[in-house]
Parts: sequence; structure tokens; C-alpha cells
Amino acid sequence: MTVKLLIGLVILTITTTGFYHTLKPLPPGIGYEGTVHPLTNARLLTDRTLHFGNEEPRLDQEIFDEALNMISAARRFVLVDMFLFNGTREEGSRQRPLARELTDALLKQRKANPDVRIVVISDPINTVYGGTVSPYFQQLRQAGIPVIETRLERLRDSNPTWSGLWRFCCQWMGNSATGGWLPNALGEQPVTLRSYLALPNFKANHRKVLITDNAEGFNALVTSANPHDGSSRHSNIGLRFGGPAVADLLLSERAVLAMSGADTEVVDEMISSLPQAAAGIASLDTIQVVTESAIRTTARDIIGTAKAGDRLDLAMFYLSHRTLLEELKEAHERGVEVRILLDANNDAFGMEKSGIPNRQSAMELNGAGITVRWCNTEGEQCHSKLLLRRDSHGNAQLLLGSANFTRRNLDDLNLETSVLVRSNVHSEIVRKAAGFFDEQWNHGPGETPVMSLPYNAWADESRIRYWQYRLMEATGLSTF
Repeated sequence: MTVKLLIGLVILTITTTGFYHTLKPLPPGIGYEGTVHPLTNARLLTDRTLHFGNEEPRLDQEIFDEALNMISAARRFVLVDMFLFNGTREEGSRQRPLARELTDALLKQRKANPDVRIVVISDPINTVYGGTVSPYFQQLRQAGIPVIETRLERLRDSNPTWSGLWRFCCQWMGNSATGGWLPNALGEQPVTLRSYLALPNFKANHRKVLITDNAEGFNALVTSANPHDGSSRHSNIGLRFGGPAVADLLLSERAVLAMSGADTEVVDEMISSLPQAAAGIASLDTIQVVTESAIRTTARDIIGTAKAGDRLDLAMFYLSHRTLLEELKEAHERGVEVRILLDANNDAFGMEKSGIPNRQSAMELNGAGITVRWCNTEGEQCHSKLLLRRDSHGNAQLLLGSANFTRRNLDDLNLETSVLVRSNVHSEIVRKAAGFFDEQWNHGPGETPVMSLPYNAWADESRIRYWQYRLMEATGLSTF
């Protein structure tokens, strides 16, 4: 009886722990919806990998070239918050060493200007949750640059089936960068068992943000691109901007520092030094910073208020969020022209994937009459996160950033940052975003380069895998 009672108490404790951590209060500042500000000093940036049959692919990249330029021009302040920040590369590959380039740019700026205040925030995946040492983080810290690995345990649990047990049995053990003996799927250093026990929690600081100052003021970059060698050939999108919206972005980053127990003094100082938006000044072109669940609310509003004659274009690495899938189908039924461009979820850093969830979401959308195409990739990923609405009367809305359209990315489980731009179809930003989408959409087989493929190229009509996706999406037993 005593043993049964003990087992019952353990099961009750694990269940209660798992339940609580799916519903617990969020840290302050999560799910942030910034003020609508005038769009200032904005430039849309894109990365593309173009395939020309048997020829070597051509890389057309802008994002990290701009990021490195922003860092080199900084005078007082640099803040980097990037999800994947490591140099894991395939042997003999021609990947760009983005992690080394970013690290060197920060070290160079620190050496040239010792007074510049630099803060680096990243996800603990880069040290396999404390089981290895990041040479990049180590170099930055030795140069006096703080590197904050986000405390993810403060977030709600995305996979309660595992996380309740993990919090009960394993979280208290911590981790160590020495003594690892297991193979490392993310690098060469062996890792501990504790690293693998942390991995199935399936949560992340998935943001991709850069904030700097220069002689003209503060500028920011919000993007879908990571400083990760293995991701250097992915297609991505980003927006650089200035003005008072940068203060909102700094506020959202302050929340990450605070929840991680890090010093916020530098960020507070920069926020106080930024000029406030002038009251009563109207602007036709605006920008708004949104994070976590505020991104979902924004996307739902963009899709849900579209009318017959309007156009919705979605380019997405992962698309699985049930609410947004239903909104897309309803928009199509209302007469909105909906075009969906997806990654086939076939490749991940040299490993073959199952196609879940995109092929299952595509099957559902295709069955509803929505046209779906696949990015033509050869080892790299179609990693953009872009929603563009162009109205019949000429207005436009553009949502882009780090967030995939999944439960994990949009329901306050990951940390995410996106921006909403409101403008018109003739603005430079909207025209470039539309061109980025249209070029991929229209360059199919028979065109040069081939940039997209029809739905049938990667169609998966299996009902078993469809319900597998639905189960994974509902329970959190997934990496998407």
C-alpha cells in the first residue's frame, strides 16, 4: 500500500507539474504588441539561392551583409538576439561561415571602440543546453561582451507530456560542458545525457533581432535568418528600420533579459535616450513590433479581414497552426485570392525529413481549392516567414520576422519577433516583397532559374500522416 501510494503521489506530482507549466503566468513583456509608428529609414532585405540545372547554385544574399555593416557603424550600442548562433557545417560544404563572421564583427567593433556597449542574447541550443562549450560565446565573453543564454524554463511548456517529468526528475541536475560521452547531433563535441533530456522540451528563443546605433540614430533588423553556417544557403527575409519603433523592439528585448535574470541597465539607458514619437503626426506608412501571441493575433486580423478581390500571399517554412489554416480557407471561400508557397520539409542540415507538417497542411489547403506551390530547394530550406496582403483599393500589409505559423511559434511557447508594415502597393518595401514572392511563384519548371514546383511535386495524400501531424500539433510532441 505504501509503495502504491508513493507511486500515486509521484504520478500526481508529475501530472500537476505538467498541467501548471502549460497554464502558468507568462513573464512580463511576452506577447508584446508595440505602438504603431511611422515607418522610418526602412529597407527590405532578402536572401535567395537560385538553381540553374546542373550549374552551381547562385547565392543572392543581403541580410547578413547589412547586419555586419550595421555593427561596423555602431558608436555606442549593439544588441544581438539570435536563435542559431553556431558554426555547425557539413564537411566539404560551401556554406558561408556566418557564426564566425558575426563573432569577428562584434570583436572587431569592441577592439576599435572599447566604450561600445554590446549585448548578445541567444538560445541554449547552441551549447546543447549547457552540455558543450560554444567557442564563439567563449571568445565574446573573454572580450568582455556578455552573452546571455535565455532561461527557457520561465516559458510555458510546449510538450507537457515530457516536460512535467523533466521538471520533476531532471531539471534540478543542471548540466556540465565537461564529461560528455554521447554523440552530438549538433556538433563535434560529445554531450551529456542531461542535454538530451532537455532537448524534448521543444521550446526556444527563436528570435532574430539586431539593434545598433550610428551617427544618425538607432536602427534595427528583424529577420528570419540565423547566423548559422548550416543555414547560410537558406532563403530568408528581413526588414531594417529606424525611428521610434526601435524603442518598442528594445522593450521586447528587455523582457528577455529580465526573464533570464540578466542586467537590463544598458538597455534601459538606450531606451531612455531614444526620441519619442511626435504626437499627432500621421503617416501613410507605419510599422508595429509584435512578439509571440501578438503575431498570431496580427496574422489572424490580416487574413480574417481580407475581402473578395484582395490578395493574400504566404511564404512560410512551417505552416500548421489550426486557427490560421481555417482563416485561410475561409478567406478563399470569401473570394480572396490566396497563394501559398511552402518549404517541402524535405531537408534539414543534410538529413532527410518526413514532410510533416507542410505536406499535410498543403493537402488540406489544396483540397479546399487554394493553390499551393513548393520552393525548389536542393539541400537548403525555404526559410522565409512572410505574409503579404494587397487590397483591391491599393492598401497593403506586410508581416515578417522569425515566427513560423505553428502552435509552438504563435501560442506564447517560443520567443518570437515580427514586424507589421502598413503601406500601399506602390511603396518600395511592398513592391520588393511582392517581387520576392512573385518571382519564386512564377519561375517553375521550364523557367530559368527554377524557383518553385507545383503541388503534385511533393504532394502527400496519406491520411495516416495527416492525423499524425494533427496529433503532433495538438500535443506538442513535435519540433514545429
